[in-house]
Amino acid sequence: MPADLVLLSARLLDPGTGELLPHTALAARDGRIVFLGDDRDARTLAGPGSTVVDLRGAVVTAGLTDGHLHPVSGAERTMGVDLSGCRDLDAVRTALAAAVRQLRPGAWLRGWGLDPNAFGAAPVGSAALGPVLDGVPALIDLFDAHSALASERALQRAGVDGPRRFEQGSEIVCDADGRPTGLLLEDAACELVEAVAPRPTEAEVLARTAEVLRAMAASGLTGGHAMDANGDSLAVYTALEAENALPLRLRIAPWCRPETDDDGVAELIRLQGTGGALWRVAGVKLFMDGTIDNGTAWLETPDCHGDCAHAYWPDPQRYTDVIAALHRAGVPTATHAIGDAAVRHVLDSVEKAQAESPGVVRHRVEHIETVPDDTVRRFGPLGVAASMQPTHCCEFTRADHTDNWSRRLGEERAGRAFRCRDLWEAGARVVLGSDWPIAPYPPLTVMAGARHRRPADLSLPPHGPGQALTALQALQGMTVHPAWAAGEEDRAGRLAVGHRADLTVLADDPLTVPDTDLAELPVVLTVVGGRVTYRGAGG
Repeated sequence: MPADLVLLSARLLDPGTGELLPHTALAARDGRIVFLGDDRDARTLAGPGSTVVDLRGAVVTAGLTDGHLHPVSGAERTMGVDLSGCRDLDAVRTALAAAVRQLRPGAWLRGWGLDPNAFGAAPVGSAALGPVLDGVPALIDLFDAHSALASERALQRAGVDGPRRFEQGSEIVCDADGRPTGLLLEDAACELVEAVAPRPTEAEVLARTAEVLRAMAASGLTGGHAMDANGDSLAVYTALEAENALPLRLRIAPWCRPETDDDGVAELIRLQGTGGALWRVAGVKLFMDGTIDNGTAWLETPDCHGDCAHAYWPDPQRYTDVIAALHRAGVPTATHAIGDAAVRHVLDSVEKAQAESPGVVRHRVEHIETVPDDTVRRFGPLGVAASMQPTHCCEFTRADHTDNWSRRLGEERAGRAFRCRDLWEAGARVVLGSDWPIAPYPPLTVMAGARHRRPADLSLPPHGPGQALTALQALQGMTVHPAWAAGEEDRAGRLAVGHRADLTVLADDPLTVPDTDLAELPVVLTVVGGRVTYRGAGG
């Protein structure tokens, strides 16, 4: 039977070993690699319907997988005005004013990517934006997607006029007189205003998601671990696959919140394994805390403002019980845990679940932004993956600790930031991702950040250079380790006969390209299941 895909004149880089294989050709059939050898033998496998590509020395490696991203909710979130490039309040005001001029009278303004560092040492609040939003209903997501800034008119339309109590770690930030400042912390608070703001149509979300996924494929991504199933996400994936317009292989973890009862947990267990050819529900996403930047992380000792003192789950024992129930059912979990207390509690809960119900279930901790040595050493023995987003460190913190994140933590805790190398050397499986739309999704940018620990424009010195990964570690963090975290190391993440034909083809060897040049390395071809999803120059 002819091969579906034949790649010739290639350099084949196996990320498992970091070595170039002694072959120049690869063939795939029915979504799997069926041949590794020389060009002459590979040509005999081609038939009339085969896709044959002469790569002229380009480098083929296992497909790059983003270990943490939000394709559908991110596609919707990024339909507003992009503030991610605004470094100070003047730039924010200018961008918002331009957007306001394009609005119809009474229309809502949505924005995203607002960095609290733009406010300097001042508190984040709508008053700091001046008159630019006077009379305009506006809701602006901060960069961390755990907080939002609502204008006075938006709060009025939502009926938000003071503090409220929530069943999770959320807050309507108010001034000394009890008046909302516009800052909304965590989902339950943000949803009060989101509920009255207009939403894009299903067709608009579908089109925007398709656009985002095409761009992700063009960046070299073949897959991603999608960390939510919010809204109509699963219906969007179904529709895209029906149109043969799903260019990534996606593993999806729906959310379990503190208010989820036992029936809700049972439903999450029932959803496992559902999906299509290129997407499926596999795992559950939970949150143990919020973020350091907005004061909702869970730290052993509060931050300099007295914040970050509580878990996202009002009853952390309930979280432990849910982890135990999911573990007994064989469901892997991914828990957002940024602060040292949050990470400790997640590891304690996993350890307890393992002791009560022995068995191999691949659990993960997401983000792990500041932890002490004793916590670092626990990941390996527990078999818990460390899911890290190095560009969060590169883009939102600074080596001199003048950024909001570092100031809140203080020198000691800021000095143990994003410990990718320490976790790796302690035996943890470090999985790399972007957390898009929090940070840019191009995988070469993520890998470069893991290696040089600097912002993408290289404008600042490295933050914690001792935590930089090697070139091979960065590549494995987006190939071998995501496959391991998914329990698919026997069929993904490597170049081997029988493995999935999910392939990223680059113009040069990512292990020898300098880290400062890696982000600009051209993507020649992206392949998912033996099907070409992107062709660049030379492909």
